[in-house]
Amino acid sequence: MTTLGLIGAGHIGSQLAHAAVAHGYDVVVSNSRGPESLTEFILELGERAAAGTTADAAAADLVAVAIPLKDVQSIPAELLAGKVVIDTSNYYPRRDGKIPALDAEETTVSELVQEHFSDAHVVKAFNHIFASAITGDAQSAGTAERRALIVAGNDPAAKAAVSEFIDAIGFDVLDIGGLAESWRIQAGTPAYGPRRDLEELEIDIAQAVRPSAR
Repeated sequence: MTTLGLIGAGHIGSQLAHAAVAHGYDVVVSNSRGPESLTEFILELGERAAAGTTADAAAADLVAVAIPLKDVQSIPAELLAGKVVIDTSNYYPRRDGKIPALDAEETTVSELVQEHFSDAHVVKAFNHIFASAITGDAQSAGTAERRALIVAGNDPAAKAAVSEFIDAIGFDVLDIGGLAESWRIQAGTPAYGPRRDLEELEIDIAQAVRPSAR
């Protein structure tokens, strides 16, 4: 059974943990305050969950980085070498500070994350869904108008692994290409936030326009 490691136990991380254990995954949860701060949350999740350090979470089969973008570089890159890494981050200048390369649209959030974790296989996912909807909108495969979520990444095998996880916890999956295309789902684009089935999501992704072209 695949183990999901969570670096970050905030809104997105905690909901991913709930979704994972509900669908038979083991999870290792970490946060910046240390394993002892997660005791009640682990009891809530049940026997499939364990608290650990960042290194413990990074040792899992699949690792989700669910922390603010400004904190990503605090994670030692070598911990995630060779790992499939789910990047859930978004760029919010008021929170993260100004990042000139993003402001100038010279790169994307996930390309910056990939640059930091240079030996990992980064896959963009879960950045365009409200945390509560990760459990609240989940539906069985084959359900009509099932909600769809994107993946973007440069490694096909890594995208396949993350797509399998997304499908398992209750969502259809739309592959939008490499990390360079992940701007199509950033804050301010049509698909950022609202519930979309696969057909609707495809339309929104196709209609996305970069701010500089608006």
